[in-house]
Amino acid sequence: MASMRSRFMTWATRWYLARASKKGFDLSRMALLPDSALLPLKRDALDPVPELAEIRVSKPVSKLEIPFGVNVWLVTGYEESKAVLSNAKAYSNDFANLVGQHGASESHSPGGLGFADPPEHTRLRKLLTPEFTMRRLSRLTPGIKAIIDQQLDAMAAAEGPVDLVEYFALPIPSLVICELLGVPYDDRDDFQRLSMARFDLFGGATASLGAISESLAYLTDVVKKQRAEPGDGLLGMIIKEHGDEVSDQELAGLADGVLTGGFETTASMLALGALVLLQDRDAFKLVHDDDAAIHGFVEEVLRYLTVVQVAFPRFAREDTEVAGVRISKGDVVIVSLSGADRDPAIGEDLDRVDPRRAPTSHLAFGYGVHRCIGAELARMELRAAYPALLRRFPEMRLATDDLTYRKVSIVYGLEALPVVLG
Repeated sequence: MASMRSRFMTWATRWYLARASKKGFDLSRMALLPDSALLPLKRDALDPVPELAEIRVSKPVSKLEIPFGVNVWLVTGYEESKAVLSNAKAYSNDFANLVGQHGASESHSPGGLGFADPPEHTRLRKLLTPEFTMRRLSRLTPGIKAIIDQQLDAMAAAEGPVDLVEYFALPIPSLVICELLGVPYDDRDDFQRLSMARFDLFGGATASLGAISESLAYLTDVVKKQRAEPGDGLLGMIIKEHGDEVSDQELAGLADGVLTGGFETTASMLALGALVLLQDRDAFKLVHDDDAAIHGFVEEVLRYLTVVQVAFPRFAREDTEVAGVRISKGDVVIVSLSGADRDPAIGEDLDRVDPRRAPTSHLAFGYGVHRCIGAELARMELRAAYPALLRRFPEMRLATDDLTYRKVSIVYGLEALPVVLG
């Protein structure tokens, strides 16, 4: 049993860290894993596969057939998902569940909020929360606009069809995170390179952990420079306010968590949201013409796309029950956010985009104590970027309908989005 559990944990480490960028780690290559176990990571273009909805209707808490001797439960119902995500007492997110003898070590831990449990999670979140209030984030508004304009200028100067992923979706969140953290301008090329490499997992778990180590080493150096001369960015402000209460290692982990949570997810939203607009000319016209429409559109595509397909895996600390299903201590629980956000419990006709729909209480940013702390920053970027793109290039259209989506990935996305600007 110990050997079977070790094999599962090695797989779980890879599965959790897999982000499948252009050369990304493809879970479908794992022969020991049955196809049914990959169900929450599969899509049919922009929609979760129909089987996910069928399971949600018949059994919103179901057992995944994992050949490692460990019980793994898939939660697809909206209310059931909220019940798991809000129960930090019964479920653990601690990175230690995925390391040690199972293929990694504590030194590889990305740190940050997603891999921590209360009370450590509570302490770290209190450090970050003041920097993610709308009052503090508002200082980034001019910088976000300038970054978007810069990328639109680069698109306009490019020849032939332009890849929106390369020119628009990837650079904007990377450079915004530079602004947020207070990364010196001269370091931004290095930061962007690390942003991309952070999710290039062609070598599987070992490569991904190596990318984490490089990222943490770079960010630790940034933290040390900020410690010597604190700036006005997130890192500098935390150092000014908390000093030696927070270590360099903790700050680097928090910065890496911001990078992990805010870069690829927002990049995927920018690309896929642009695709939604290009495929729906009524939505295109609405966002192009009406400033007030962008808030509703952003909330609707956040729900509809739910690019983070599953939440952090939860490990049951104790015997518990969800929707009448017994979860035993030590079991793994995986919440399908994309499945929950199509549950009729939160609205009607959820398999289509309705930009005029009243905002739903979607789970695109998670729920409970681990809800994404950068949700408002992501919204700011999306609300600024979509209208700017459409108004700069009102005749923009797809260069091809033959698009390649990620096949099996925690964060769903496109490999490329070629467009003709006009």
